[in-house]
Amino acid sequence: QVQLVESGGDLVQPGGSLRLSCAASGSIFTINNMGWYRQAPGKQRELVTVISSSGSISYADSVKDRFTVSRDNAKNTMYLQMNSLKPEDTAVYYCRALIQTAAGPERIYWGQGTQVTVSS
Repeated sequence: QVQLVESGGDLVQPGGSLRLSCAASGSIFTINNMGWYRQAPGKQRELVTVISSSGSISYADSVKDRFTVSRDNAKNTMYLQMNSLKPEDTAVYYCRALIQTAAGPERIYWGQGTQVTVSS
């Protein structure tokens, strides 16, 4: 069984920074694309950033130049450094990963989410 666990969400003032982590555990063979998504109240879940196993990265326009994604393949962990946070960044942030286990083919896994609130 595979689990994705996010951490690092908090209440922060506008202009502040946070670092989110997403740790994958279980019977993992390989982790391919990993990504961060977010869902604000009353809105659909949206893509924030994706990072491939080789390190290719893409960002949503709304977070470019403010957010930085990285991953440590040895630790099966992905990070999201968020700077210059704005109230509109307030959302539940979810980790998503495409993982192959020893038991079967690749499938998508989601974490449970971590709340980020940007408010003064």
